Amino acid sequence: MTSPLPCYVQEIKQLFLFEKLAPEQLDRLCQDGRVELAQPGILYTEGQPATCFYVLLEGTVVMYRKVGQDDVEVNRTSQRGVYAGAMQAYLGDRTPQIYNNTLRVTEPTRFFVLPADTFATIMQEWFPMAVHLLEGIFFGVKNTQQAIGQRERLLALGSLSAGLTHELNNPAAAAARAVAALRERVAAMRHDLAVLAGGKFTTATLAVLIEAQQQTADMVGKAPQLSPLETADREDTLTDWLDGHGIEHSWQIAPTLVQAGLDDAWLDHIAARVDQPTLPTAIRWLSQTVENELLMNEIAESTARISHLVDGAKQYAQLDRAPYRPVNVHELLDSTLMMLSSKIGPHIAVDKFYDTTLPAVPAYAAELNQVWTNLIDNAIAAMSSATDTGTLTIRTARVQDQLLVEIRDTGAGIDAKIRDRIFDPFFTTKPVGEGTGLGLDIAWRIVVNKHHGNLSVESAPGDTRFQVLLPLAARTPNLEESR
Repeated sequence: MTSPLPCYVQEIKQLFLFEKLAPEQLDRLCQDGRVELAQPGILYTEGQPATCFYVLLEGTVVMYRKVGQDDVEVNRTSQRGVYAGAMQAYLGDRTPQIYNNTLRVTEPTRFFVLPADTFATIMQEWFPMAVHLLEGIFFGVKNTQQAIGQRERLLALGSLSAGLTHELNNPAAAAARAVAALRERVAAMRHDLAVLAGGKFTTATLAVLIEAQQQTADMVGKAPQLSPLETADREDTLTDWLDGHGIEHSWQIAPTLVQAGLDDAWLDHIAARVDQPTLPTAIRWLSQTVENELLMNEIAESTARISHLVDGAKQYAQLDRAPYRPVNVHELLDSTLMMLSSKIGPHIAVDKFYDTTLPAVPAYAAELNQVWTNLIDNAIAAMSSATDTGTLTIRTARVQDQLLVEIRDTGAGIDAKIRDRIFDPFFTTKPVGEGTGLGLDIAWRIVVNKHHGNLSVESAPGDTRFQVLLPLAARTPNLEESR
């Protein structure tokens, strides 16, 4: 609560902010402004429309910023002349005019107060050149951040696209090879079918072969997993069986039959149902059936892998989803890991400790994926430059009314001398041309400004942890989101 008081030119003139003003300017300040006495309590709150420019005359003020669910004190002072409030009113409606912090007074405190529109008018009339310079600096920095931020996103997209292309190429190439091989096998089966049809086989023998073919196809899908030693032993056994029954190319046929889970007892079953002259053709026919089934399985697995990668990319990009909605954070993390899999490589182990009881969290999913991308990519870079191996650990948990995502790496760590600067715009430790210095700044803005969460870091050699806290309940969007 505030109450009006008289405004004295001599008192205002003593403030460092106004000491160089002319007498007529000081008179106008007292005429257009006012002096107020504020009682202990909150004078204004972060995020509210900025309506006044405040200059401290006497008393004590404390400034707070909202970080997650906490109010963090950023300044406490009794220095006369310090100012706060609508300091960017001269920019007008070209930028959101809101209070960037919460101001509290701890004792009866006097302020000189200018309405925001009056402050803007005075600045533009008295200091036109300074206003132009300030506008240039403000919008220049903002435009630079946007341009480099866009480049950061494009670089990340290019890197992710290259990784995805590489991941897609492997199953696509495998499917193409399997199709080519399948064509050859089908052509061979057509030849053998002609042989069977033109041979002296009874209807009963053909029925036996067709039944055996179906049984063989069914057994392929149920083939047991054998160890290398078990596989070698079974191949030797089948090779001996085939040789003993006068079947040529046994060394080629035996591995195929073993891969389908067939053994010598099954061959004995087939031999007992067809006569000896028919047996070589029957075994070759069944071997080709096995090869065809295995090739079709390979095609199915390859196309399923491609479908999985496309679904993961779609999940990562959130192309068909509402921008703000309840999301499963684990799905977002997994899609990001998939997109970065080519960067992670075999030298980095990935450990995931997910709390599967966590509920969905209201969020901008695509932007959270950008946060995970920046943090995981930095972790990979830290481990790649520090050692040949490393471990990336991703943990989720509930912390009161917030969801925690912790991304940990075993790299060299962040030097304590620069730890306080890593979230600053344009700050980077990477060589020129390799980093924009906006990755962590963007992550901070997305987590703190847009999601009302918190982003912090703890680091020691071999143990660096970035911790993201997100509210489990939706909150009113912050006006700073557009900044």
